[in-house]
Amino acid sequence: MANLKPMLGLMAGLAGNYCVAAQAVSKPSPELARRAIVQLLTTQTAAWNRGDIPGFMQGYWQSDSLVFIGRKGPTYGWQPTLANYQKNYPNAAAMGQLDFSGLRVTLLAAGAAQVVGRWHLARPSAGDLQGYFLLVLRQIDGKWVVVADHTNSQ
Repeated sequence: MANLKPMLGLMAGLAGNYCVAAQAVSKPSPELARRAIVQLLTTQTAAWNRGDIPGFMQGYWQSDSLVFIGRKGPTYGWQPTLANYQKNYPNAAAMGQLDFSGLRVTLLAAGAAQVVGRWHLARPSAGDLQGYFLLVLRQIDGKWVVVADHTNSQ
């Protein structure tokens, strides 16, 4: 029994170190989460501004449970949301140049966040559009994605 005490102490120490390491890995940094979310929006803006709606949509959850709420009410699902964007913005001139401002990123829980902000589309030939949005994001498989989007226009 006396010979087992050092071994048990070593095993307990290793188990304790493992638990601390596991907690460090599983608890995300709020600042890293905020940066990742802002980067997602920056990537979406770049895709939009080059006329790439499918690229813009990569920031959305590719699920039938995605919800987009606009002036015509809710649209459910990634594919219908993509189809609506393509119908409403058939070419680069209609899409214009997108800009987000006043972003307020709030972490709601581990792996969940919301973003409130303002959007503006500069469209010289079709007239500018602007409004506000509220996004709900989740971290799914290590990637932040928009799971709900409520966007209005003024």
